[in-house]
Amino acid sequence: MTTPPMPPEADRPTSPSTPEPSTNGEPLVAPEEAAPLGDPLALSEAEPVYRLPAEWEPRAGTVIAWPHQREDWPGKFGPIPWVFAEIVQVLSQRERVWVLIPDDAHETTDPILDRLDRCGTRLDAIELLKVKTDRCWLRDSGPMLVEETTTGRPVVVDWKFNAWAKYSNWRRDNRVPRALCRRFGWERIKPRILVDGTLRRLVLEGGAIDSNGSGTLLTTEECLLDTVQQRNPSLDRAGYEAAFARFLGIRRTIWLGRGIVGDDTHGHVDDLARFVNPNTVVVVVEPHPADPNYEPTQNNLKRLRDARDAHDQPLNVATLPMPRPVIFDGQRLPASYANFYLGDGVALVPTFNDPADRVALATLADLLPDREVIGIHARDLVWGLGTLHCLARDLPRIAQNA
Repeated sequence: MTTPPMPPEADRPTSPSTPEPSTNGEPLVAPEEAAPLGDPLALSEAEPVYRLPAEWEPRAGTVIAWPHQREDWPGKFGPIPWVFAEIVQVLSQRERVWVLIPDDAHETTDPILDRLDRCGTRLDAIELLKVKTDRCWLRDSGPMLVEETTTGRPVVVDWKFNAWAKYSNWRRDNRVPRALCRRFGWERIKPRILVDGTLRRLVLEGGAIDSNGSGTLLTTEECLLDTVQQRNPSLDRAGYEAAFARFLGIRRTIWLGRGIVGDDTHGHVDDLARFVNPNTVVVVVEPHPADPNYEPTQNNLKRLRDARDAHDQPLNVATLPMPRPVIFDGQRLPASYANFYLGDGVALVPTFNDPADRVALATLADLLPDREVIGIHARDLVWGLGTLHCLARDLPRIAQNA
């Protein structure tokens, strides 16, 4: 039976005079309050309603965490900071970028700034913030900003992050949203569910969902409903849809099936399909029947062609190719052109030294005519089992304090 999400507890923003938050692991917020009463899904007119903006909407900027976890790129970490520097350089020409650096990083502030400067970064458009992280995949652990629709104020929906229910080192990453809420003065809500009489945080990663900003959301059954790497064992399909409606303003959830080979998140949708405007979704398709990605990508294509959005309209469905298998150290990696990132007036697209690169870039240029489409070489980056969308967290312009 579905266990419904409970009403969130809220951390009110601090005053502008509040000192910078501690980054030494000490708690930054008050202890949790007692369990609230009442039906969490019976929304009254007095209760806030939230909307998750689409990635292409007006933005305050991007937040990125500087890479320091060498074990994520075993034996191949050397070029990774330079790839991050290139990404920051491109974004800095168009928008503000906040770069999170742990105070015990292998590089101090000056060498990081030197790398960025040597890449041609606009240093006046970036800010380094000392916030400890376990990893750099902020799409999943960073702040998910939503709009409170009655007031237009920004609110962070702080889902619990537990490293994709796979790795043991996640507690620093889980504290990133609250550290940034203190930094920028955002309100924070923490979705919870009642399990066996106990309130527990609801686990969700940003890469597991994709929103069109108008009430429609993409996700996958493999990621959220499978018993492998199970995020919320007590939550079923209806429970997730209730949580998406309650905290993200979603009226229609489109469920895809399985993810691509090599994805250690177990089926994140941002390697499969993405909205590029409110009515159009682009999906990766493997054309070769012998490839293990063939069946799941063809199935996802059919689901999207059969789907309808929150307004009960069919979707415009475009396709992206898959690159040839990217193999390193005997392991097939999750190389996908769907892991692009939309900045202000730009689309950063992972490329893999593959003939399909130019097809993917041309396809996205047609679908995103108001953006400059730029390829970022990602064969080294994908050895960390993620690429461009995985590492960047967009901050919508509702973040007025940013």
